[in-house]
Amino acid sequence: MDQRSWSTQGARGQTGHPPSTKNHQPWQRGFRSLVFSLTLGSLTPALLPTAPAQAQLNEYCRLNPQAIAQKDQLRAAAIQGNPTAQTQYQNLLQQHNDQLQRCRQTNWPRHQAMWLRIYPCDTKAGMIERILDDIVNKGYDHLYLEVFADSQALLPKNQNNTPWPSRIQTPGLENRDVMAEIIAKGRARGLKVYAWMFGMNYGYVYGSRGDRQSAMARNGYGETSLEFVQDGAQAFADPYNVIAQADYKNLINQMLQRQPDGILFDYIRYPRGTGARSVAATVADLWIYSPASAQALYNRAENRQGLSLIEKYLRQGKITVGDVAAVLAQYPEEDTPRWQGRAVAENFLEAGKALDVSSLHRQLEQDLWLLTVSHAAQGVVDFVNAAAAEAQTRGIPSGAVFFPGGNQPVGQRGFDSRLQAWDQFPGSMEWHPMSYAVCGSTSCIMDEINRVRQFAPAGTEIIPALAGDWDRARDNRPSLKDQMAAIQANFPDITQVSHFAYSWQEPQFDNDRKFCRV
Repeated sequence: MDQRSWSTQGARGQTGHPPSTKNHQPWQRGFRSLVFSLTLGSLTPALLPTAPAQAQLNEYCRLNPQAIAQKDQLRAAAIQGNPTAQTQYQNLLQQHNDQLQRCRQTNWPRHQAMWLRIYPCDTKAGMIERILDDIVNKGYDHLYLEVFADSQALLPKNQNNTPWPSRIQTPGLENRDVMAEIIAKGRARGLKVYAWMFGMNYGYVYGSRGDRQSAMARNGYGETSLEFVQDGAQAFADPYNVIAQADYKNLINQMLQRQPDGILFDYIRYPRGTGARSVAATVADLWIYSPASAQALYNRAENRQGLSLIEKYLRQGKITVGDVAAVLAQYPEEDTPRWQGRAVAENFLEAGKALDVSSLHRQLEQDLWLLTVSHAAQGVVDFVNAAAAEAQTRGIPSGAVFFPGGNQPVGQRGFDSRLQAWDQFPGSMEWHPMSYAVCGSTSCIMDEINRVRQFAPAGTEIIPALAGDWDRARDNRPSLKDQMAAIQANFPDITQVSHFAYSWQEPQFDNDRKFCRV
């Protein structure tokens, strides 16, 4: 997921959190107002069971080892073309499907999802089946399939008309639709398969294209996120740029044509720096300096005084008393600088020409700071709304993936540099807060979930994303079982959770798949 590490060393690169802001109401001060070689083995019909044995599921809806071994044996023989095994395997899949659905309806959580990345080696015969079987064996009834990340799209090479290369580049597989295949095979096993996509992080390939430089988000230091983060993986687009919008709309529709059961948007934010640069405290820290974003900001002016001061503020990083006096003198027929979201009290206007320019300057600088922060954050909100609308037109559920702390103020003036205004995301979307806090217990994870609940509109479906190992604590992080038990105890109305990620639960298998040679 977001800033992810696909190894077992960390979840999505989250190495720290902004300073505590317990006494602040987030965003009310700002924009709220506005494989390796696969060996299947050789099985003869004599080794096949005459009929599938009834599987036993535990309280977590996980299959017992005997049932798993039987399924593995039948699958291997079926992939080799044994007709008896093929029939028995399909029957067993349906049996396990039925059992899983019954179990999930009678055990908490009602729905449980797994996050999965696919590698080129997964196109080897039987590998997709092996992975999906394992996910079902573990009690999951939802799968969040990564279909766009790190500048790669899970689309057939010969059908990909987007600016991003296809994930599968294996010669001879130019027409293989792995995404559609996983959706179909997942459903046959009782899995609802969601398409999981990066959002504003368009990736290195996109950000390095000469014809897309104007579409990249830039800050006041002339940087794109490639220079700002310097990990080669984060290239954030300007959400106000029409080319970036059109490229992403086309990509979404390519994914939606495969008719997933839902679609999730990740990386719906700006980049986060380290140290002091994890906080946006001046206008130059904001990602609003690309041409489209700057013009959209200017368009928020409601008179010439307002436009002139916005231009000066963006260019200079501040305005002076002299700037204010000059603008007032230049446009004397206008009562006061105006722009979207700026409230002007009547008694302020009555002061007229006698107004203290120094006092006005202080107020205008504060108002301009809130305007620019709000403008940056609104770009994220607009991006989410536009993406969700594409899914809505097809009747496909959508969800937003976000950090619970990505929208909070820091100190007296600053904001978390991600400016992830999730409290402004539509409640009609699923909310997937990445509840990854680490404090040696489940308490900080519960705090993150509770914070999201406080901001969510009534009726919003909150589906916490949890990170960790299934049954053991690691790196000061409780096991997934313990995290889930805490959620059930504290928030019994939450009936869906997800686990990041398959690579965490099966690290050696994931590593083998990742580095194998096709």
